[in-house]
Amino acid sequence: MPKLKTHSGASKRFKLTKSGKVKRSHAFTGHDIKGRKNAKKKRALRRPGLCDKTNEVGVKRLLPYM
Repeated sequence: MPKLKTHSGASKRFKLTKSGKVKRSHAFTGHDIKGRKNAKKKRALRRPGLCDKTNEVGVKRLLPYM
């Protein structure tokens, strides 16, 4: 059986935790930092999030050797 290729876009966006969950970063962090977002919101967006269970299987398929 040939080796599988890792999806390069997914490898830049997702990492796997030790327990096998998928770690991701938050959206809406690109710009408008001084405008409508308050400090609490900006602080919360810095923290990593976890992928939902419904999307986990699809993301793990894109990252076969992670």
